[in-house]
Amino acid sequence: MGRRSILVATGWVATAAIATLIGVGAIRLVGESLTGTPGGVRGEAEIERALASPEPVPTPRATGSASAAPAATGTAGAGPTSPAPSGSAGPRRGFATDGGTAVAECGPGGVRLVSWAPAQGYRVRDVDRGPDDDVEVTFEGSAREYELKVRCIGSEPVAVADD
Repeated sequence: MGRRSILVATGWVATAAIATLIGVGAIRLVGESLTGTPGGVRGEAEIERALASPEPVPTPRATGSASAAPAATGTAGAGPTSPAPSGSAGPRRGFATDGGTAVAECGPGGVRLVSWAPAQGYRVRDVDRGPDDDVEVTFEGSAREYELKVRCIGSEPVAVADD
């Protein structure tokens, strides 16, 4: 073997070793986010504390802009009722249309939309979140529009037909 072949082989081995060391160093720098559990491993006591604490209420957002389109009112179905975490508000109820879902609760100021989410292919065109005598959210899709209107009857939120 010639001197040139030995230099080429040595250079190739040195390059491979340097590339391997750089790769290992990068993995160590990134750390657990690449190979470990996000947030670390939780103990049994920490899990019990997390499950015992009240669930945070999501902050609703309205998206989209208003546009003039003929309204085709959808039928709303009532979902399960669950107690609200605050003492001043009544039970919450979920409502669903083909255009999206919403959660409402009745309180001292009237009915209030807690959250809403459009279905895939729809967007929120308009929201009146309350609290008021009635609240509504309009979900708009390319072919149809659904308006969900909710009032309190007694202390329960109930979907009603649009006036």
